[in-house]
Amino acid sequence: MNPDSYQDMLKAVQAFHDKHDFKGTGGEDLPYRIALMAEELGEISACVTKGKDKDELAEEVADLLILIMGTAISAEFDLNQAFWAKLDKIMQRESKMVNGRIRVSEFKDD
Repeated sequence: MNPDSYQDMLKAVQAFHDKHDFKGTGGEDLPYRIALMAEELGEISACVTKGKDKDELAEEVADLLILIMGTAISAEFDLNQAFWAKLDKIMQRESKMVNGRIRVSEFKDD
């Protein structure tokens, strides 16, 4: 296994789903997965706001990444392809300063 390979990461997440029979036990239910992602995002936020160390932050971000990859498995879409398509789209956007911070978004006409 190549730890730098997206395909190997995806296979590992699929193996985790298979090991715990997520498909047969509700673990691939999309509303449930959204709740889990919100929970993980809260844990990431707590790491930042409570000044936790980088290793703890990295672990929580990895949890979220695993959930996101698992959601692509559950919803049966190609996350790799979606990533590159979205990155290409946002690279075409202009940035704007909003409240002193940079934003890159689809700005609506004011």
